[in-house]
Amino acid sequence: MKQHSPSKDEIALMPPFVGLTLEHVHVPTSEEEFAAATSAIRAAGIVGFDTESKPTFSVGEVSNGPHVVQFALHDKAYLFQVHRTEGLPFLGELLRSDAVIKVGFGLKSDSGHIFKKFGIQFGGVVDLNVVFSMQGHQKEMGVRNAVAFVFKQRFAKSRKVTTTDWSQHELSQPQRLYAANDAYAALKVFEALKLPRNQLPIMGTNEPKQSADKNNLLE
Repeated sequence: MKQHSPSKDEIALMPPFVGLTLEHVHVPTSEEEFAAATSAIRAAGIVGFDTESKPTFSVGEVSNGPHVVQFALHDKAYLFQVHRTEGLPFLGELLRSDAVIKVGFGLKSDSGHIFKKFGIQFGGVVDLNVVFSMQGHQKEMGVRNAVAFVFKQRFAKSRKVTTTDWSQHELSQPQRLYAANDAYAALKVFEALKLPRNQLPIMGTNEPKQSADKNNLLE
C-alpha cells in the first residue's frame, strides 16, 4: 500500500521536534573519553547514526569526508571528530561492529564514503530509507519527512549550519546541536516504528567485501 509523506506546507504548521540540548552532546578529545564513549555506545546496542563532511563548492572538487561521525543514544550523543587521531581505533571498532546496530537515513551512501575514507567495511547498518520503502513509501523519506510522518512534528534543519566547515578543529555550538540531533531524530523514529530485530534490513560485514584499502586510517 502506497504511503504519502506530509507536504512542506503541512510540516510548517506542525509543532517542533524537541531534540537534545548542548549538555547532552559530548565531543571526546582524549583517549579516555573516546574509550568511555565507545563503551556507552556498545552497551546501548542500537544507536542513531549520521556523518557530516566539509561541503564542496567548486566544480570537480571531491569531498574527503566524513569529518564528523555521530552516535546518538536515548539521552545523549557522541560526536567523533575524525581529525582526532586518538579516537580513530575506537571509531573503527564501532563502524565495523555488527553488534552495534547503527540506524539512520541515507546510510547506503555513507557506507561508500566510509570505505573510501577509512578502507573498512561498514557493519550493522539499518538505512531507514530502506525501511520506509518496504512500508510503501515511494520517495526517499529523509529525517525531516520521517519525523513529520511518525510524530507529526517539524524537524528543523538549518542550511546555514549544513554548509559550515565540518573539518574545523573545534565544532561550534550550532554544529554540535545539528549533528547530534540528526542522529538522535533517526533513533527516535526507529524506536517509534517498533520493528522486530529479526525483520531489520541490516547491512553488515557478512556481505561481500570490497577490496581492502592498503592505507586503512583506522588500523
